[in-house]
Amino acid sequence: MPRLRDDFKDFLRFVRRPTLRHLPPHAPIVGIGADWVPQTTLRRVLAWVVMLWAFNLLVLGPLALKVATMGGAHHRLESGNIPWMVAIFWAPLVEEMVFRYFLRRPGQALWLVPLMLAPMLKGPTAWSLPLAALVVGASVWTRQRARQAGQGWSWGWRRRYVRFFPLVFHVASLTFAALHLGNFTLNHTLLWLMPVLVLPQWLTGLVLGWMRVRRGIGASVLMHMMFNAGPVLLVLALVRWAPELAS
Repeated sequence: MPRLRDDFKDFLRFVRRPTLRHLPPHAPIVGIGADWVPQTTLRRVLAWVVMLWAFNLLVLGPLALKVATMGGAHHRLESGNIPWMVAIFWAPLVEEMVFRYFLRRPGQALWLVPLMLAPMLKGPTAWSLPLAALVVGASVWTRQRARQAGQGWSWGWRRRYVRFFPLVFHVASLTFAALHLGNFTLNHTLLWLMPVLVLPQWLTGLVLGWMRVRRGIGASVLMHMMFNAGPVLLVLALVRWAPELAS
């Protein structure tokens, strides 16, 4: 298992030049659900989550807050009305499927991303829950069928995808960040300042994308859940036990 320092160096290299290379697995697993088993330890995922919390809180968060104050933007969600089940469990799953699953499975993107968009935008409902489960199951099943049939990318298609993968990765990260502008009422925020509001989401998207490519989709979903859980549970605790601090 590489040290955290080695992970950090690999992340910096990856952001400069994204590649499809795997890191050595923590516990090699083969079979139908291998991509969904995090190829790292819970402790290592938590270490990355803590680093993201700290950097966003101390560096990017204050920048975003300053821009929000300048433009009169404010968050749509009230501190006492956070849908914590959606934030901790639902959003990480559907967002990882839309923005990062296809990074290693581009052949599935044409049908998987459109089917997952509606559940992501509508939230958990009587129809979106089974649809999301069906899409996840279909992604695993089709991948397994392709492996059994010996089907894979043609050399020409693989070479083109590897060539354009850095662009694909960074466009996915930027799109993920831009989606979170919808969390704000922007008021008079200048267009060129809007990206600053979502700098924390952009950095988080870069780390989640690196985690997905290097450690599997299960690792990125787990990390996304843990990342969302900390602030949400903190706010809920403040609302209950120290409401004057949460207001």
